[in-house]
Amino acid sequence: VQLQASGGGSVQTGGSLRLSCVVSGLSLSDYAMGWFRQAPGKEREFVAAISWNGGSTPYADSVTGRFTISRDNAKNTVYLQMNSLKPEDTAVYYCAADDVLLYGSSWRDVEYWGQGTQVTVSS
Repeated sequence: VQLQASGGGSVQTGGSLRLSCVVSGLSLSDYAMGWFRQAPGKEREFVAAISWNGGSTPYADSVTGRFTISRDNAKNTVYLQMNSLKPEDTAVYYCAADDVLLYGSSWRDVEYWGQGTQVTVSS
């Protein structure tokens, strides 16, 4: 199983980035997908998740209205569109696959992880 995240980079406050996560070794339609992030010295935190059919998309309060998660099961890919970025969004972003993502579970309960992609937002 491999989750390959990409799309990170450096932007200024108010900018946008689109993260992608390509999954192999899993049937994507069998799993909820999601994104976590981890800033230096902080705990890994939930960002967003999406159910297998896109019908449920919980978000962290801190990103609601700015970030949008989506998926294309035919391409085995999940996306995170990030708009109106703020310096506090600076972190390594990790994609993940597990149905527990939909239920507010700890990152420790998530089964599958990608390698992370760095997002840096400067003021």
